[in-house]
Amino acid sequence: MPESAGLSQFSTGKRGPTAHTFSIVARDPENGDLGIAVASKFLAVGAAVPWAEAEVGAIATQSFVNTSYGPRGLALLRDGRSAGETLNRLITEDEGRSLRQVGIVDAEGRAAAHTGADCTAWAGQRLGDGLACQGNMLIGPEVLDAMVSAFAAAPGSLPERLYAALSAGEDAGGDRRGKQAAALLAMRRGAGYGGFNDVLVDIRVDDHDEPVTELRRLLDLHQLFFGITPADEKLPIDTALVVELQALLVRQGYYQDAADGTWDAETQDALQSFIGVENLEERIDIPGRTIDPPALAYLRETFGG
Repeated sequence: MPESAGLSQFSTGKRGPTAHTFSIVARDPENGDLGIAVASKFLAVGAAVPWAEAEVGAIATQSFVNTSYGPRGLALLRDGRSAGETLNRLITEDEGRSLRQVGIVDAEGRAAAHTGADCTAWAGQRLGDGLACQGNMLIGPEVLDAMVSAFAAAPGSLPERLYAALSAGEDAGGDRRGKQAAALLAMRRGAGYGGFNDVLVDIRVDDHDEPVTELRRLLDLHQLFFGITPADEKLPIDTALVVELQALLVRQGYYQDAADGTWDAETQDALQSFIGVENLEERIDIPGRTIDPPALAYLRETFGG
């Protein structure tokens, strides 16, 4: 039966062909963010395993993947069922349950997981407060133990903590067949691009020699272009910074006047054109005359004189 409370484990020694994977689903108790990180020697694993909805839940479905667990499970969670109730319903209705592996976290942080008796060894799961880690065809239980420990110890946002867990799982041995793909999905109400959807982070590495390392690079880029800076940490574009930005714009061919620190329409238009090309519109607020520190650091490193 599914496990739904406390730190727990289950393992099986049976073998068979499957999509071998290790993953973590978790909820951030501080803000309710929900997400999944996954890695596998399986092409485009991010297209099959992770499913999540803001303020509803997160699901990882793997090992002879039944992708219907994603939308069906989210619908059950949306209707008010707990992670454990949702898992019970999914596996009870699935004749292939002995081949399935799934982890679920609901909007309250309740976790549940199932590892079927016919999943390929080493296969098992770990449950903790607001998280479920699961994997099959791993080198051993130390992979999941490392993931749980890393997630608990990691600082920062949910995506950063999910990545820390995934990286720790790989360092502990990961999928014993090798590496191919990885993905990270995190949801928060209104956190998507321009505030029009709930996708906080959705990055995938479909085929790569070092997918978890490549996922780190993509996460860093995502944080640069789409990260959220608290209002009190935004930097005012004062006269000295206007001079610096005008000089940059002159070098890049967007501005032809003198870099004299005047915040005029020509400067603002040139800056708007430049940040549109560089995809920094989420990081530089021209009407509010502010810039996020990561964006300024990037501009200085990449375009500095």
